[in-house]
Amino acid sequence: MNLKQLHSVHFLGIGGIGMSALARWFNHLGIKVSGYDRTPSALTEALEQEGMEIHYVDAIENIPVKVREDQKNTLIVWTPAMPKDSAELNFCMEKGFEMRKRAVVLGMITASLPTIAVAGTHGKTTTSSMVAHLLKSSGVNIAAFLGGLTQNYNSNLILHDEAEGNATVVVEADEFDRSFLHLHPNVAVVTSVDPDHLDIYGDGAAMLEGFSQFIDLISPDGNLYIQSHAFAKLRKPENASLKVRQYGLDSGEIKAANIQALPAAFKFDYISERKNILGLTLSMPGFHNVENALPAISIALDHGIEEEQIRNGLLTYRGVKRRFEIWVQQEDSVYIDDYAHHPEEIRAFLSSVRAMFPGKKLTAVFQPHLFTRTRDFASGFSECLSLADEVVLLEIYPARELPIEGVNAAMLLEGITSPKKSIQSKENLLDYLKENQPEVLVTMGAGDIDRLVFSMTNLMRRHEN
Repeated sequence: MNLKQLHSVHFLGIGGIGMSALARWFNHLGIKVSGYDRTPSALTEALEQEGMEIHYVDAIENIPVKVREDQKNTLIVWTPAMPKDSAELNFCMEKGFEMRKRAVVLGMITASLPTIAVAGTHGKTTTSSMVAHLLKSSGVNIAAFLGGLTQNYNSNLILHDEAEGNATVVVEADEFDRSFLHLHPNVAVVTSVDPDHLDIYGDGAAMLEGFSQFIDLISPDGNLYIQSHAFAKLRKPENASLKVRQYGLDSGEIKAANIQALPAAFKFDYISERKNILGLTLSMPGFHNVENALPAISIALDHGIEEEQIRNGLLTYRGVKRRFEIWVQQEDSVYIDDYAHHPEEIRAFLSSVRAMFPGKKLTAVFQPHLFTRTRDFASGFSECLSLADEVVLLEIYPARELPIEGVNAAMLLEGITSPKKSIQSKENLLDYLKENQPEVLVTMGAGDIDRLVFSMTNLMRRHEN
């Protein structure tokens, strides 16, 4: 299938972060894009403003007429999150439409263009967007498919300049549902392989094998940048000619040194066997984000980017929505929101906040995501949340899952050793925080806790005044 010869692409589940990036890609190519999603959102509204036809009722008659009546050179892109009884999904299947999952379409794009793929159970969104920004801000012609909205470009898709010829594709390689096994990377980054998505993989060993299979997809003359602890957990790559370089804050061939936590940034030195760059400033705080910067800098150097351009790229990198996003920062009041939803992500985030604001009381509000993840990592959640002085738990956000008997927020509470801990409802949370007046407040989770961000911001600003 030649993607550029399509006259229409219809998306089932267009509002997802990955699906919407693909929709924007086809729209940029001048192909008519339409789609269904269950509920409107800021993202779907943005797609509509960009000229895409979106509806929110799952009905065959809402599929555009040209799609329904002209199957030739029409593509249906769908997500497994679509219900099996979906009217539109079943219509397209019964009528024999050309149908592809998002991951397959992304794989088709990467098969025809040089590709940098960033994988990992955490850190991949920040790292891939950092790679994209360092390259683009230095004049490299790139296209980027990202798993979050970049603050620099206000989008999950960075478009290339077709007049300059073929672009280099930067893509976030998602391990969920083994989606990353459809990609064709020339360069890959693996940031972490901590157990996750055990509802998909069954156990940690199967997940590790999935990452090893991803590495085996790298082209024979390709490069792999891999976090040193992750490398130790995986089997040796099948490709003997693959250039493997390990990195880490304090291990591997590529390291960070002299790390300083500042109130709104981190300073560090980039140290490698081929080049040292001293006194870099990363405007997105966090020890883990310094580590994420190491492969991004290395890839920039591979592309011939000069030290001063790298220095400026890191300084101007503004991060990704809901990744260490500082909403309020005053002397007596700080509020930060983060997507952290895995124990190791929470540990890295809270440790960094502690380093930035030593001596201040840290209040953490956490909304667990998925019943299975909460069950599988309960003790890990309790341990890392205990880094805060006070922990407030919301109930589990179920996402795609049905409840599991006995799995709830309360199962985390007992193991938390913080001096103060409680479970609050979303409805009661603002009143509770107003009464307790936190100094440094953080919210964490991958569910709908982000809908409270503006209310939290206003609360903390009132507290400042």
